[in-house]
Amino acid sequence: MKQVFDSADLKWTREPATYKVGEDEICIVTDPHTDLWQRTYYRFRNDNAPVLQIETEEKFFSFVMKTDFSGSHHRFDQCGIAMYLDSENWLKASVEYENEKFQHLGSVVTNHGYSDWATTAISAEIKTMWFRFSRRESDYCIECSQDGKNFTQMRICHMWEGAGKIRFGIYACSPEDSSFLAKFSDFALTECLWKAHDGQQPD
Repeated sequence: MKQVFDSADLKWTREPATYKVGEDEICIVTDPHTDLWQRTYYRFRNDNAPVLQIETEEKFFSFVMKTDFSGSHHRFDQCGIAMYLDSENWLKASVEYENEKFQHLGSVVTNHGYSDWATTAISAEIKTMWFRFSRRESDYCIECSQDGKNFTQMRICHMWEGAGKIRFGIYACSPEDSSFLAKFSDFALTECLWKAHDGQQPD
């Protein structure tokens, strides 16, 4: 894999009405009533959020980027990192606006048409977040950071359809009647920074 992030390699899944793709920054104005979710708990199926991604068959790498969501202001406004394979197999991680006091730092993994949602509450005063997405074959790790240097694990997951060619990148959406400017920057593709496990050996 090239160790340089090139915006020319990006391709849209559901192109939004308003956006700007530059070498150092990408901006997306979210369209109202856009989201990604499949079945679990809510029973509805939402599959209309714009996703901008690179395609690769590389088995080991990390992708880092910064999100600026200072414009988010309505419940569920969100932007972050994504790996969208198809409507029933994808993952995402973001900060999702809740109210003036707190927001949700979380991730969703969807395998074979069923989503989960893992979150923690963080202060609504936080307006930027870095995410790091790492791949080791069909296993994945998502991490976050407030300074772009010290990353904390959010989750490790297995993607049942994520063993071969994949697509990964960014997304932004506003599930309710809202719209905001999401900004993405500080892109980096590196060797896999999620190191091999050095404890218990495989069965």
